[in-house]
Amino acid sequence: MGALIAIIAVVVLMMIGVPVVFSFATMTLILSIAYDVDISSLMTTGFWSVNSVILVALPLFVMTGYLMQSGGIARRLVEFVEALVGRSRIGMGTSMVVTCGIFGAISGTASAAVASVGSIMIDPMEKHGYARGYTSALLGISSLLGLLIPPSITMILYAVVTRQSVAACFLATVGPGILLMIFLSLLNRLHVSRKLGGDTEKAPWGQRLSESASAGWRAIPALLLPVIILGGIYGGFATPTEAAAISVALAIPIGLFVYREQTLRGIGEAVINAATTTGVIMIILVFSFVASRILTLERVPQDLTDLLLGTFSNPLLILLVVNIFLILMGMIMDDVSVIAIISPLMVPVMAEIGVDPIHFAAIIGTSIVIGANSPPMAPILFMACRVGRVGMSEVISPAFYFMAFAAFPVMLITTYYSPLALFLPRLLGFIQ
Repeated sequence: MGALIAIIAVVVLMMIGVPVVFSFATMTLILSIAYDVDISSLMTTGFWSVNSVILVALPLFVMTGYLMQSGGIARRLVEFVEALVGRSRIGMGTSMVVTCGIFGAISGTASAAVASVGSIMIDPMEKHGYARGYTSALLGISSLLGLLIPPSITMILYAVVTRQSVAACFLATVGPGILLMIFLSLLNRLHVSRKLGGDTEKAPWGQRLSESASAGWRAIPALLLPVIILGGIYGGFATPTEAAAISVALAIPIGLFVYREQTLRGIGEAVINAATTTGVIMIILVFSFVASRILTLERVPQDLTDLLLGTFSNPLLILLVVNIFLILMGMIMDDVSVIAIISPLMVPVMAEIGVDPIHFAAIIGTSIVIGANSPPMAPILFMACRVGRVGMSEVISPAFYFMAFAAFPVMLITTYYSPLALFLPRLLGFIQ
């Protein structure tokens, strides 16, 4: 009962506007009172839990996203994908989806993709006949590819709180991320064909080839970033933290000397934004580790496992219930909060029904994609509305269209077809 009261309290506090950090502190305080635990003795547990080299990757990847935005790297990526896919009506929507995926392969964040890609692409797409509400909805859900395409900050947090391999968690969401990109592109094509009167005339192949070659040449430094980051991690040359440091070390000179759009002020703002974001995440993690320790000592995860297994006998039904629960939590909490609170509770349940923790990383990632775009909270969707300069009423309908026919099917496929998540980790030897 104490755990339930604590979780309800943190949800209510966040919904009424209390800062996330104070909401988590309150949750930990309630747990300590409910279970009569000396919280001062557990604070050292929280401190040592975040005293991790892996977590150094967080501010570095966040900083990379801001440096891409201010240094012209994001714009070169957009121009390259547009030239490659084509600047036709269908091509513009596909370009947004693919660019967000590439952006996620560098920065690992959704908010940076919304700000960077949206500010560049929404106006040109409107000129091609797209409604701003539709485009903002597509931007909102496409930006969450940053949670699935590695390196993902969400997967780093999941790996830390559940004591799993970061590289294995990265690989688990590659398949679902690519599948989501494909579904979104197909839905956009269907929308253009049915609602916008079909595609516009495409440029001749010779012209497209010339434009692609020119844009590709300009984008080579930007495209090298994901190759170096992911190649370093999976080639065994660098840890995720070292790869994050390399991405910052490359993003600064690329913006300063190659594209010549970066400024000292832009670098300073990137440092400040990364420090602010990381500071909040680290404090949340401290309280979440303390709360998880209390819950573990009181055998709450085991009680939750017994409750679910006693209520539902079919493992497939349990997975569906977990999916719905994760979506509901994602609707009222941000992705960091969902990972910090829910993952430690659910991993024992998953283990009991035979779901690998790495598979569950992909399940929780695809569920968050839906929750983060669903009101009442919908932080990413609200941000997309601000970038697109539209009201939420114009975005809700197309957002549910994408979630119902793209994100939700991907979540179900990921949940019930484990090879989609486990094939790459097994192939590269991270799990048996």
